[in-house]
Amino acid sequence: MPRAVYVLALGIFAMVTSEFAVAGLMPQMAAGLHATVPQIGYLITAFAAAMAAGGPLLTVAVMKLPPRTALLVLFAVFLAGNVLAATATGYGTMLVARIVTGVASQAFFGVALSLCARLTRPEIRGRAVAVAMNGLMLGTLLGLPLSTLIGERLGWRAAFWAVSVLAVAAAAATLAGVPRLDPAPSGGLRAEAGVFARPRLWRALATSTLVIGATFSAFSYFNPILTGLTGFSAGAVPLLLIAYGAATVVGNTVVGRLADRYTLPVLAVGLLLNALFLAGFAVLAGAPVPAVACMLGVGLVGVTMNPAMVTRVQRAGNAGPLVNTVHSSFITLGVIIGSSVGAVVIDTWGLRAPLWLGAALAATGLLTVLPELRGGGAAEGAAQGVTQGAAQDAAQEAAQDVRNPLTSALPTD
Repeated sequence: MPRAVYVLALGIFAMVTSEFAVAGLMPQMAAGLHATVPQIGYLITAFAAAMAAGGPLLTVAVMKLPPRTALLVLFAVFLAGNVLAATATGYGTMLVARIVTGVASQAFFGVALSLCARLTRPEIRGRAVAVAMNGLMLGTLLGLPLSTLIGERLGWRAAFWAVSVLAVAAAAATLAGVPRLDPAPSGGLRAEAGVFARPRLWRALATSTLVIGATFSAFSYFNPILTGLTGFSAGAVPLLLIAYGAATVVGNTVVGRLADRYTLPVLAVGLLLNALFLAGFAVLAGAPVPAVACMLGVGLVGVTMNPAMVTRVQRAGNAGPLVNTVHSSFITLGVIIGSSVGAVVIDTWGLRAPLWLGAALAATGLLTVLPELRGGGAAEGAAQGVTQGAAQDAAQEAAQDVRNPLTSALPTD
């Protein structure tokens, strides 16, 4: 695996730590910004909305830049947003800060995943995506509990300053560890956007939205659920989130190994199990041991579906930065649905409601996968991945290698 893929994982880790920080500091931020917990929950929604709406636009703006340059520009925008968050004196300023960081994060995901495809052979791209997306899982395992711990000990502003330092370190690693490549070959914006006429791509995007919506309807409110229903102290929450993050790392590794060959079956099994774990969490939220077991189950089969989701989307479309960024926009649409509707149902039905919401979204997601799976979609997807998407990407990479001997000289495994 190219070393640059691990560097990209570090950048994703910084982005995700910033994204998740709000979820771990909701009570503290509510007090500091004179807001309610549901209002702080809407900051998660605002971050996701900015990713979904602004990310593709920023991707188009940097698409003609060399990939490393584009990543560094995105780091600069991201850093500005985090500094603004750390110095925010009111809810409005924090809202603007989350929008800025959300736009930069989304574009970074798209450019980074596209670069993963350029740096690896088509048959191991699922593994490469899993390695890069370990930045997301480690953001849950380490970034979220550490930012929560820092926020509890030093104040919530310190958590955003810590993320800013992390972003600078990740940018430096990118400058040193990501090879200098020319912009990816492209037929222009019209050609890049042409793949969105494919119905199969839209089905894949819909499934991704529901996978993440199911998970985030619960994850966004783990802190108040665990303290308000399950009976854990605020000090125990960071340890529980570490355990949840460890489950996501394990799940991501397993899915990454299976994503290339068993894309649709992995998604179907993951959605079924996620629905069961979320429903179990809702029923057993008042009992600490089974509640934590269900929470860890959500960690194993929730966001860990990302390698299979990315593989499916790239086969249905292509591995370009625009497709990857739009896919990330649909993923964050799931965050919007989960976090915002979760806040509404909490106000109406209490803290168990977002868990039931998540179970319903996961079951709906399963319904979007089963028809294609029953119709031989797994074999069709594998064939299309080899003959259409992978062949197209391989041709682009070959053209790129002619202009950039460094690409072909990189280690591929």
